Amino acid sequence: MAVHNGWIAADHPGRPPVPAYAAEDFEETLRRERIDLVVVCTVDHLHDHYIVRALEAGCDVVTEKPMTTSADRARRILDARRRTGREVRVAFNYRYNPAHSAVRELLAGGEIGDIGSVHFEWLLDLRHGADYFRRRHRDRANSGGLTVHKATHHFDLVNWWRGTEPETVYAQGGLFFYGDEAGQRRGLARDYTRAHGSPAAEGGPFAVRLADSPALTALYLDAEAADGYHRDQNVFGPGVSIDDDMAVLVRYASGATLTYHLTAYAPWEGYRIAFNGSAGRVEPLVEESTRTRFDARTDGASPVMHGAAVGDEAGRTQLLVRRFWEEPREVRVPTGEGGHGGGDVRMPADLFGERSPGDTDPLGRAADAGDGARSLATGLAANESFATGLPVGVRDLLNA
Repeated sequence: MAVHNGWIAADHPGRPPVPAYAAEDFEETLRRERIDLVVVCTVDHLHDHYIVRALEAGCDVVTEKPMTTSADRARRILDARRRTGREVRVAFNYRYNPAHSAVRELLAGGEIGDIGSVHFEWLLDLRHGADYFRRRHRDRANSGGLTVHKATHHFDLVNWWRGTEPETVYAQGGLFFYGDEAGQRRGLARDYTRAHGSPAAEGGPFAVRLADSPALTALYLDAEAADGYHRDQNVFGPGVSIDDDMAVLVRYASGATLTYHLTAYAPWEGYRIAFNGSAGRVEPLVEESTRTRFDARTDGASPVMHGAAVGDEAGRTQLLVRRFWEEPREVRVPTGEGGHGGGDVRMPADLFGERSPGDTDPLGRAADAGDGARSLATGLAANESFATGLPVGVRDLLNA
């Protein structure tokens, strides 16, 4: 909080600092500052703790994804929303990506008829994917694993694109690339717990050097005395309890099926999707990066270490419509400024901008707690299927 107040003061000389409170003073913060809307960006498994307390204090809530990390926590949120009558919005910024909006328009307009199946492959490159294994997400208790923390984005997109919800999930996953056993097996392991101050981490492409960046130093190294959090753990060290490679098969209420695959150690970043319909096929392709640099730098001014295409690593977006008996047609999709094709700019404008009475979004991009729960249900069921080896029914998992 002190670091961000310093940045605000530098950008706005003379402006007083934003009031800062300790976590245990949450209710006092709401009361003293007369808060109307709470934005929840804590560690994932603590989301419900603040969402429910904010609702009970009479506030509306915007929460980052995933809404929470377990079925019990999701039910707590849904129950509090019904009991208090307050609003919960889930910040699914991928809904606001122009390419994704175009897909929804094509499908809703019947461009390829009824949808029978969806194939969805998501690739995290060695820069972005590795980052989940050096920070708090590596512990399933914190994040629910990538099926919850990351893939909730993707499962929500399918629910939103098709206007349906999952019924049955079967999944297989494992730790193939990261972690101590895989690192030893492939000769990638280095003998260090965290990169900072460790000679063994020098020169390694998976070690983040926080001290090279003033922003990362201020946010993480200088804060360790307060929170004990190490942002630069060894991706090939012990303690990794999440999966890095997973395959998920979903049957939806509409009768359509989804085959989904997430790989967290790919040489490039992006995703391929194919919708197979009764009148053709729609194929989105998004390359967020075309390769991963060996010497990815962490000495910039931004605290963000992943998710933005840079330099000649930037890729492309392509959206093809292949109707039966016709030549393929490319749908040109404009991309905007900011991350996720401009979605990161559009979403805050929707969440926090002024709304006039009767304002509506024909695409229905605003996501509520029910949407958050339905996207979560697929990931939670996948985790259960990982453990049991059996299909999991999700219709009554959350009662969303």
